[in-house]
Amino acid sequence: MDPLLIAAIVIAVLVIIIVLRSVKVIPQAQAAVIERLGRFHKATGAGLVWLAPFVDRIRARIDLREQVVSFPPQPVITEDNLTVSIDTVVYFQVTDPRAAVYEIANYIIAVEQLTTTTLRNVVGSMDLEQTLTSRDRINGQLRGVLDEATGKWGIRVARVELKAIDPPPSIQDSMEKQMRADRDKRAMILTAEGTRESAIKTAEGNKQAAVLSAEGAKQAAILAAEGERQSRILRAQGERAARYLQAQGQAKAIEKVFAAVKAGKPTPELLAYQYLQTLPQMAQGDANKVWMIPSDFSKSLEGFARMLGAKGDDGVFRYEPPKEDLPASRPGDIDDDVKDWFEGTTADEVAEAVRAAEREASVTIEQRDAAAAAERAARQSDAPPYQAPPPPAPPPSVPPTGYPPAGGYPAQSSPQDPSGA
Repeated sequence: MDPLLIAAIVIAVLVIIIVLRSVKVIPQAQAAVIERLGRFHKATGAGLVWLAPFVDRIRARIDLREQVVSFPPQPVITEDNLTVSIDTVVYFQVTDPRAAVYEIANYIIAVEQLTTTTLRNVVGSMDLEQTLTSRDRINGQLRGVLDEATGKWGIRVARVELKAIDPPPSIQDSMEKQMRADRDKRAMILTAEGTRESAIKTAEGNKQAAVLSAEGAKQAAILAAEGERQSRILRAQGERAARYLQAQGQAKAIEKVFAAVKAGKPTPELLAYQYLQTLPQMAQGDANKVWMIPSDFSKSLEGFARMLGAKGDDGVFRYEPPKEDLPASRPGDIDDDVKDWFEGTTADEVAEAVRAAEREASVTIEQRDAAAAAERAARQSDAPPYQAPPPPAPPPSVPPTGYPPAGGYPAQSSPQDPSGA
């Protein structure tokens, strides 16, 4: 083979090797640390990089993206001497490739160990309850310490998260029991509150029912007493009028008998006959045993006839009535001062008085119900208390005589009684 050809081939191979060692391509989001003759030369970014053949070399390629590293669970002792297992996640990013290569041998292991020690220092000053409820506080403290410590390594810690905090099994059992006890306590409190509210509502209902029942009994007693009063007044008036009519009837009967006697001009024989007819009636009493008729009874009647009568043409003495003016009022007439005794309260007037009393009772009950409802609404909306309107004027009662006043009763504004009375 031609030596020149061999030399050309060798030179070509050397050129290719030199080009391959001199030209490097760095991908995006990466940085390359270049050394020249074993010393740091420069740190380049993404793109095409030229190296001096056999002099420069790439020491390390650093990923500049934010990295997520999950560390295995670490046992940590709390302030109350309880061991908990904490699993952490660290988000960090390399900001200085040179420091990340030359300041620390393995920055990932360094971040892990620093996280563990810092976590033990932070959690060691808290008890278990604070550890379980203060994750944000622990995360903030860990990030501050790690970011400060890793700054000289060219690393920026973005976030630190506690992925899990697992207490010992015995503590977990106790916590579950405590949680169940708390829930049972809240359930009992809610049940007691419900029972209390129910009792209050029931008591309020019973109170309102008792008030309404008492008001109803009161109105019923008032109406019953008013009815009894009116009934007694009417009965007394009726009895008074009846006795007066009986007396008037007796006076009229006596007048008629006396007029008939005077018109008949009785003789001593007639008087004796009437007396003898009356004797059996007088003897009907249980205490009357024996009656003695005096022998000179006829002479007594004859003397009585002589005193009151005059001797007629036939020689018989007869009663002659005196000739005098008759009085203006006769025994059977009704005097003016007792005319109103025979007037009575009609059934319509009594029914109207009863309806008026019932309307007054219903209006009073409605006002009380409206006042109670307004007071409850005011308590709920903090509004001023309800002011009940003044009660209506009481209806006119039946006068003691049982008759309506002159001009009749005033018209009532209440609706008609549904019973139609």
